[in-house]
Amino acid sequence: MSTINEQLKALKVIPVIAIDKAEDIIPLGKVLAENGLPAAEITFRSDAAAEAIRLLREAQPDMLIGAGTVLNKEQAIAAKEAGATFVVSPGFNPNTVKACQEIGIDIVPGVNNPSAIEAALEMGLTTLKFFPAEASGGVNMVKALLAPYGDVHIMPTGGVNQKNIKGYLAVPRVLACGGTWMVDKKLVEAGEWEELARLTREAVELVNS
Repeated sequence: MSTINEQLKALKVIPVIAIDKAEDIIPLGKVLAENGLPAAEITFRSDAAAEAIRLLREAQPDMLIGAGTVLNKEQAIAAKEAGATFVVSPGFNPNTVKACQEIGIDIVPGVNNPSAIEAALEMGLTTLKFFPAEASGGVNMVKALLAPYGDVHIMPTGGVNQKNIKGYLAVPRVLACGGTWMVDKKLVEAGEWEELARLTREAVELVNS
């Protein structure tokens, strides 16, 4: 199992963060690290993503930092240069995968069907994101998809929450789940750091109970 897999497996849940003001990542990163969740997947859904990754890497050098919603080579390069540990994409794009392999950064591409899994395996990838998890059939679909592919490990993301995460984590070869509830965008924008700290502690307790 690669280092990234070991880190994901140890954490069990990865906060998926959409951030509009890059500087908000500094107090948020502190909240996550101090409350037992030293990880972040910062999505390229906003222009602040690369800068937020850079600021977080400076403030939390030991944190596991992923760049999410990476759709092309340019974003992959920007993510690596900013200090991301790995890249996550919503779908399987061979060009993005190739770019990540060329620049030497791990990529966890999104799949939700056997054809995409086999395309990923063809390119040497066995750690994949199951997305959008709930909309694609949830826990039962994860079990069905993993059955024929003994080498594949999965990170379900999309619709995963406090009520269903334990079901996903109970499936062998589910490494971790991506979740947004403990890094709610409105709470971040309002600077509700104590509430975010509480939610983070609860999430850590939940996945480890």
